[in-house]
Amino acid sequence: LINRTAAQLAKKCVTDFLAANPGSGPRFVAGAIGPTNKTLSVSPSVENPAFRGITYDEVVDAYYKQMEALYEGGVDLFLVETIFDTLNAKAAIFALEKFFMDRGVRVPVLISGTIVDNSGRTLSGQTNEAFWNSVSHAKPMAVGLNCALGATDMLKYIANLSACAGCYVLCYPNAGLPNAMGGYDQKGEEMAEEIRPFCEAGLVNAIGGCCGTGPEHIAAIKAMASAYPPRKPPAIEPLMRISGLEPLNYKPDAANMRRTFLNIGERCNVAGSILFKKAIINNDYEKAVSIALQQVQQGADVLDINMDDGLIDGVAAMTRFVNLLVSDPEISRVPFMIDSSKFHIVEAGLKCSQGKCIVNSISLKEGEEAFCRQAEIVKRHGAAVVVMAFDEQGQAAGYVDKVRICCRAYKILVEQVGFNPQDIIFDPNILTIGTGLPEHNNYAVDFIRATREIKRLCPGAKISGGVSNIAFSFRGNEAVRRAFHSAFLHHACAAGMDMGIVNAAQVKEDVYEKVDKELLEYVEDVLLNRCENATERMLEFAATLEPKCKPTAVVKKGGMQGAADGGAKKEESWRDLPVEKRIEYALVKGIDEFAVVDTEEARTCGRYPKPLRVIEGPLMDGMNVVGDLFGAGKMFLPQVIKSARVMKKAVAHLVPFIEEEKRLSGTVGEDSNAGVFVLATVKGDVHDIGKNIVGVVLGCNNFKVIDLGVMTPWDVILDAAEKHKADIIGLSGLITPSLDEMVTVAKKMEERGMKTPLLIGGATTSKMHTAVKIAPAYSGPVVHVLDASRSVPVCQAFVDKNLTQRQEFIAEIAEQYAELRDEFYASLEDRKYLSLSDARKRAFVVDWKDENNRPCKPKVLGNTVFADFPIEDVLPYIDWNPFFQVWQLRGRYPNRGFPRIFNDATVGAEAKKLYDEAQVMLADFVKNKRVTLKAVVGLYPAAAVGDDIEVYTDESRTTVKAKLAGLRQQAEKDGAEPYYCISDFVAPKGSGLEDYVGMFACTAGHGLEEIIARFKAAGDDYSYIMAEALADRLAEALAERLHELVRRNYWGYASDEQISVDDMLKVKYQGIRPAPGYPSQPDHTEKLAMWRLLDAEATTDITLTESLAMWPAASVSGLYFGGRCSSYFAVGKITREQVEDYAIRKNMDVREAERWLATMLNYEP
Repeated sequence: LINRTAAQLAKKCVTDFLAANPGSGPRFVAGAIGPTNKTLSVSPSVENPAFRGITYDEVVDAYYKQMEALYEGGVDLFLVETIFDTLNAKAAIFALEKFFMDRGVRVPVLISGTIVDNSGRTLSGQTNEAFWNSVSHAKPMAVGLNCALGATDMLKYIANLSACAGCYVLCYPNAGLPNAMGGYDQKGEEMAEEIRPFCEAGLVNAIGGCCGTGPEHIAAIKAMASAYPPRKPPAIEPLMRISGLEPLNYKPDAANMRRTFLNIGERCNVAGSILFKKAIINNDYEKAVSIALQQVQQGADVLDINMDDGLIDGVAAMTRFVNLLVSDPEISRVPFMIDSSKFHIVEAGLKCSQGKCIVNSISLKEGEEAFCRQAEIVKRHGAAVVVMAFDEQGQAAGYVDKVRICCRAYKILVEQVGFNPQDIIFDPNILTIGTGLPEHNNYAVDFIRATREIKRLCPGAKISGGVSNIAFSFRGNEAVRRAFHSAFLHHACAAGMDMGIVNAAQVKEDVYEKVDKELLEYVEDVLLNRCENATERMLEFAATLEPKCKPTAVVKKGGMQGAADGGAKKEESWRDLPVEKRIEYALVKGIDEFAVVDTEEARTCGRYPKPLRVIEGPLMDGMNVVGDLFGAGKMFLPQVIKSARVMKKAVAHLVPFIEEEKRLSGTVGEDSNAGVFVLATVKGDVHDIGKNIVGVVLGCNNFKVIDLGVMTPWDVILDAAEKHKADIIGLSGLITPSLDEMVTVAKKMEERGMKTPLLIGGATTSKMHTAVKIAPAYSGPVVHVLDASRSVPVCQAFVDKNLTQRQEFIAEIAEQYAELRDEFYASLEDRKYLSLSDARKRAFVVDWKDENNRPCKPKVLGNTVFADFPIEDVLPYIDWNPFFQVWQLRGRYPNRGFPRIFNDATVGAEAKKLYDEAQVMLADFVKNKRVTLKAVVGLYPAAAVGDDIEVYTDESRTTVKAKLAGLRQQAEKDGAEPYYCISDFVAPKGSGLEDYVGMFACTAGHGLEEIIARFKAAGDDYSYIMAEALADRLAEALAERLHELVRRNYWGYASDEQISVDDMLKVKYQGIRPAPGYPSQPDHTEKLAMWRLLDAEATTDITLTESLAMWPAASVSGLYFGGRCSSYFAVGKITREQVEDYAIRKNMDVREAERWLATMLNYEP
């Protein structure tokens, strides 16, 4: 009703306007078909990436109804717009085609995507061109972009779209970017000028405005654009253009088809891969996805996916698997080949992929009517299609039948169905040779001949096939089979074969020219049917080979083969540069070998009359280059810290000369710096890696940094700031109690009447908390910084010598934070919460009657102490992703995460270098026992009592040794979702079940202080930060290894567990290990009970600060829950009612409870 009425109103406006303005030209009404509030490509559930909040058919249905109403309302055209998920747009196109067919009409269609940011991708991850490949089957009158970006940011993406689209191009950007209030400030004339380059370059045929635009903007744009001719659509080269997240525009090279051959990964096929089939049948989709990922990493251009097996629900398996692949950007960047002999399974796969797929396959086996019906559906989905050489008479085996059937199918597809010839792929059937049956001997030759003739008679069509079929009779002998594949591809590609289903890794490795010449001779005798006894001779020769050897390195039985090569690196000639340039080069490259020599040469060269001038001149000039490169993203944090090491070494050499000069002149001298920055980790907190990095980076930008270390009381911080006349104070903290301490510092600064800017940083801090809790306590400037790189421009703004600019920056921050406070308090009002009793009524309930959920008794009860855990045993358990995050190295997908980050074009080389240097330091840790790993694990009888867990002294369960208090979720949820508390995972007291709970504390920090002191004494910031980062990784790796030992041995509830370390890091095991201070149990005071039970201080030498941070900082602690149903969750905000209840259960004053739970309160205490 709304759509119909809206269309009618719009049409009436047009009619009225034309009546009032005769001769003003035509006016049209577009029926806008938006993206909906659902996405088909992205799961709304973090825990279940295969889940979708809506189905493809439901979206098609909704669009169809909208189209009916809009059309009945009188629209002149349809506009599918603001596309952030291309699969939604494909559903709209599918609905449009159905609507046009049902109504017997066709009106123009416009399609407009949305690039969400400067990554150049839609929200669902597609590039501009991949998006166009996915929707071009709609044959729209125009395609374009709208929303999200202003004209300037949109220009390059429109240029790209304009170059690849053969239809008209439209563009309607926002009026710039929104301001802090969400409004748009750009005026019509300004916007028109930003759009002018589109018109000057001839990129668009239609132009307009989206968010923030009105009549003024459109009038200005029209006035500007009227002076330019519209874009002339380019002639687009006819190619098969398919896509995943990225485009694959297949352009065959007739002179070298092997070079352009598309490798279609074969191993996601239940009929061809035992491993894959087992994974699907066992519901091990993580394993199945890993098989897909491996193929992409090994060079598959397209992934073939087949679920045809009697034991598998093909539709369900295809849907779930493709949804999972779509959720992994490294896999889904390539197109999918949806493969099934059952067409309804093919359709299920097509409904899950936003890319342009290939369907494998359809055929004339059931006659022309069924063939055309399936082809029409494939075309409506916008997919390319594989057609098998199969008709009503059966499969084509010989040359004549292969050509006949393919030519017949081509004629039907092109002339009757209207299929694009470029999207037709024929599979003329690769059949097995070497079977011993004479009628099979010419199969390969017939395929090769047919390939050449089909390509000649069917312009634009492609040839594909299942390459592994050719040598199926030689299975079991790797060298022979792979040699057949390589030789077959060589000859078939020469005849025009475009693509094939292959083992991507093998075909890339088994280069035809490198196949053993003797083996190749035998293979080609069979392949090309060169002699009558070729198969017998091949079998005899194969019997002499080691069955697992490679075709390029054949090993005869009893023989061996090997090879080696080497290389040398070329020395650079930077040492021949002038001394200033050598200093700059050394600073940029982090080379400290010549720091003293070059600094001394600069001091004595005569160009710098005072040693201080060497610092102010070449050294600071070099560091300015470092700062500029870092700011531009052309240098990375590890490099900057190495630069600081060079700088410190150079300055250390100059200091005695500067001091001597001061002594002789009798002057104190002045420091030459950008500003003074006093930096500290607040009282009660021991974590300082991030703080140290900020200090080094600011030092590199000519700030004088006064680092007060960790656990610093507020008065020490403020006294130091006053003593050193600080321009800025920086506070750091990792644990949540540190947030309260930061508020205290801010209040004390206010009491002293200070106006010094206050910077807030650290893992637990946030812009929102800073705005809501810290900024109101201090009238001076307060700002949150996310990481070291962000601290530099903020600090530079605070010391800007231009008073007006400095004041404007401070005012802008204050305004932003005021808006954030308003948003925060508005959200508290909007969010609804259950009463504590209602939340408890809807607690998560374990089905304890289920045998799989029954508690398992630990094999070892009580405490187990590890006084000196071998470092080498935990090295395989290191999660390297947080390590790279410390150094602020982040790959862009598909190269996010370890080890894919090494492939990233921007940070890959630096990440690999950093990793290699970390390995050297770890080897030193192991060899010289630099740090000692200590741990204690405790497993105890336990039972849930409401939201708490009672821990008993022994199996009699008569004496409560300790109580662990839980917090329950209260924020209202949709549907029947439970409200979790950690006690839900433990069998209730009185249930008749004997359950258990575990806990641990471990550290890799003993010995670290000595290492850091040594590096600091040498001025080596890079190495001491590296040591801290590695100690943290070792502590986490030790926690991972301990948990594995607990699951398999000490508790033993998963004694037969067989998962990789990678899966452990992805939490694929049974059970959880939540830690106090983290989302499932946010209260740090729970550590006190743990420390008593574990006797942790005595057994591990880990102490707790007054804020309950662990010392050494490289320490980890947590609880163990072993139940199959246990899972991680976030408690979220809680009400005053629960805080008061919790305080009673903890025997704690309510105000004290509020202090420890400050970040969780849904009210102001």
